[in-house]
Amino acid sequence: MHSETANSSIDDATLVERCRQGDSAAMERLILKYQNRIYNVILKICTNRDDAAELTQETFVKVIESIGKFQSKSSFYTWAFRIAVNLTLNRCRRNGRLGFRSLDAEEHAHDAETKRMLKDFLSDDSAPDPAAVAQNKELCEIAIRSLTELNDEQRTVVVLRDIEGMNYAQIAKVLDIELGTVRSRLSRARGNLREIIEAIYNEDESKYRRVAE
Repeated sequence: MHSETANSSIDDATLVERCRQGDSAAMERLILKYQNRIYNVILKICTNRDDAAELTQETFVKVIESIGKFQSKSSFYTWAFRIAVNLTLNRCRRNGRLGFRSLDAEEHAHDAETKRMLKDFLSDDSAPDPAAVAQNKELCEIAIRSLTELNDEQRTVVVLRDIEGMNYAQIAKVLDIELGTVRSRLSRARGNLREIIEAIYNEDESKYRRVAE
């Protein structure tokens, strides 16, 4: 799991205070620290690289504009992710869900995070062996396809918890929902994701068997 602050000689709170005083270098350090993580989370929610790049830029524009109003009731990390997720979900609602084809399957098939997610969700007796899944590019692609089949709310909570590694309290702050809602939404999302993965896996296996015959 990621910690609230990455290893650095200057913590986020100090950098935020410097930003409030007009220190542009401090803001640049915060952007460099979190831009890749925020981009990756946005990409996994909206599944489109161009949108993810644009939304990441919008996120930090809003961060820069709003830093003076940040009250430090949560960490900068959680606050920035809340801005990013809100912008992303708003874009998804306006434009509709984007399909799996917008992702580069070859690149994401070897994504260690996707493999870890598969191990988490395909650990029951009815699913493929997780160890085999982790070595199988095609099944990793199935995981990506399955994630895009979840609705926006469920996909977001899975990304924040099982890929970004946020704890329940952080997710509750990012999504502005109750802790119990986080737990119930994540439970439903994981169950739905497992069913989708198994359905796609079984369908593809049937296709392979028909071709082999």
